[in-house]
Amino acid sequence: MIDEGLQSELKKQGVYVTSLQELYNWGRANSVWPLTFGLACCAIEMIAASMARYDISRFGAEVFRPSPRQADLMIVAGTVTKKMAPLVVRLFNQMPEPKYVIAMGACAISGGPFKQGYNVLKGVDRYLPVDVVIPGCPPRPEALLHALITLQEKILNQPLTGPDRPRHLNADVPGEFPVPAYGPHDLEPPNNPNLWQPPTLTR
Repeated sequence: MIDEGLQSELKKQGVYVTSLQELYNWGRANSVWPLTFGLACCAIEMIAASMARYDISRFGAEVFRPSPRQADLMIVAGTVTKKMAPLVVRLFNQMPEPKYVIAMGACAISGGPFKQGYNVLKGVDRYLPVDVVIPGCPPRPEALLHALITLQEKILNQPLTGPDRPRHLNADVPGEFPVPAYGPHDLEPPNNPNLWQPPTLTR
């Protein structure tokens, strides 16, 4: 890596020096394509973020794709019911790598006010790898823009090599996640054990 002081001096002269990793991550971070997908009231706030007042296109994410095969960001906006959970996982599996997940709102994070209901999934992180969470019920469009910026910072700092490289650059990590099935009483399995483990209670 070039010294930051020298890099700053070169920029003053109109010379920009970068690395392949920075260029690669810069291109990915500034061309995030969300999936046109919403579940409940948080989706209205997501739609508002794309309108003229908030203008999500300023951050390179204005292209909401109609097909999961053209998207690389799933914004889980709203309540994930157990009836909908297998379909959400199936949509995520159809998205090409590299792909990311934002859990928007209290319902997507933990079940929200419906947490005690028998029909609501207590957090989409039980089946999908969530990158950024947005608390609130519902969170405002500014919160979604902040989450998008947070995700872009995460992408910019991802190494291309080494043990900390992202999932899509690691051949040993599967790109698809198991789709839960409808059981007689609950989803089977109730969670993806590779992603989520129930907390151990010590009394």
